[in-house]
Amino acid sequence: MIFNTILVIGLGYIGLPTAAAFASRRKKVVGVDVNQHAVDTINRGAIHIVEPDLDNVVKDAVNAGFLQAVTKPLAADAFLIAVPTPFKDDHQPDLSYVEAAAKSLAPELKQGDLVILESTSPVGATEQMAQWLAQARCDLSFPQQVGEAADVNIAYCPERVLPGQVMVELIQNDRVIGGMTPKCAERASALYNIFLEGECVLTNSRTAEMCKLTENSFRDVNIAFANELSLICADQGINVWELIALANRHPRVNILQPGPGVGGHCIAVDPWFIVAQAPQQARLIRTARLVNDGKPRWVVDRVKAAVADCLAATGKRASEVKIACFGLAFKPNIDDLRESPAVEVAHMIADWHVGATLVVEPHIEQLPKSLAGDVTLKDMAGVLLQADVLVMLVDHQQFKAIKPEEIKQTWVVDTKGV
Repeated sequence: MIFNTILVIGLGYIGLPTAAAFASRRKKVVGVDVNQHAVDTINRGAIHIVEPDLDNVVKDAVNAGFLQAVTKPLAADAFLIAVPTPFKDDHQPDLSYVEAAAKSLAPELKQGDLVILESTSPVGATEQMAQWLAQARCDLSFPQQVGEAADVNIAYCPERVLPGQVMVELIQNDRVIGGMTPKCAERASALYNIFLEGECVLTNSRTAEMCKLTENSFRDVNIAFANELSLICADQGINVWELIALANRHPRVNILQPGPGVGGHCIAVDPWFIVAQAPQQARLIRTARLVNDGKPRWVVDRVKAAVADCLAATGKRASEVKIACFGLAFKPNIDDLRESPAVEVAHMIADWHVGATLVVEPHIEQLPKSLAGDVTLKDMAGVLLQADVLVMLVDHQQFKAIKPEEIKQTWVVDTKGV
């Protein structure tokens, strides 16, 4: 069956680029999002997120009539779900957004349609999605009910892209496609091959779900090793960045760089999905999560020590000391604040410090609600003149370009080796 219309639910950092990629191949694409501002922005040919090259692709697609955004699903031939999958307070997976998306598209399904879950999910989520669809549409058959004779094909296909390079990697990277049946996987592969230059590697849905979680857990464990090294080196009076550079000269050693923690919707979340389903076996993965989740508190302790030194040296009152946090994004050169350890650090500093807490984040125009009222968003030049203590949390290109002579502060907590 030819995919004449493709519907993407969730127009965030993954859904919108995916919709744009299909539309750039002159396919009719309908994007769905509950955020009216996002819908209106896209329909003007603009974007509501920061991602290089995405704005031009969206503008061209909208102007050519191949991309439109709406708030409720319409009829289509292929449905992609790219909604958030956070965890609850006890680190259990929260699939409520996936359930809501599945139930919202169910009335539009017809025989021969394809439904793909792209959201990073715990093992078994695709099967659960099929159950929700089956409950909503008793007049259609789904893979887990009658095998390959099902009316609707269902598959799982997670993204593998790096924020800041999404429009390149979305097209060039290989995709792991997990079908609930071999036929489902083949149909999903045919869909992605509309724009994909990388290879579609077919497997079953459970293996594909675990593959995505494994990739991000592998990275989390390796980052935890670097973060743990930074704690040890701080106690030993060793420059951790010099140490890592020396160790990495070994031909079979490639240690990552430490930081204030781990952020983003993937690495900071996905390992908990494995731990939730295999708590007795996933001991290393759980420990890595605890190491990385604990790093922001360690950073704040370093800031407290710097402030104490500042007070002792200057005679100022604590209320007179200005602390400046450089960066809020979870990684450099983007505006994505999801699960960002920098946001957590800034929040903890503002809660503790009686003086002014300033923030420099060149990629946003207003602070997130969690920080509003507690910190002040400032430009870099002003902060370098006003602040007593600098806290480097994100190695944005603008921060790396600061000249050494511009740093007059004695007290600097640098979590990124800038």
